[in-house]
Amino acid sequence: MFDELFDRITQNPAVMCGKPCIRGMRVTVSMIVSQIGAGHTIDEMLVYYPYLEREDILQALRYAAWRVSEREIALTPA
Repeated sequence: MFDELFDRITQNPAVMCGKPCIRGMRVTVSMIVSQIGAGHTIDEMLVYYPYLEREDILQALRYAAWRVSEREIALTPA
């Protein structure tokens, strides 16, 4: 099921120390999420990184959401 949902996400110890990457490239899921979080749009990302496809970015965001939904962490008030 994972392979069907995240067919563009790869992990290889020889590429970016095994971090989740896009299609075996040296583009990590965390870099994509960070850029979106910094306010860049998907269209801007596609201009900055012309070797990426829209579905790469969307799948990276879905993958990140899936990973953080795996467990709950109790937060304590500050």
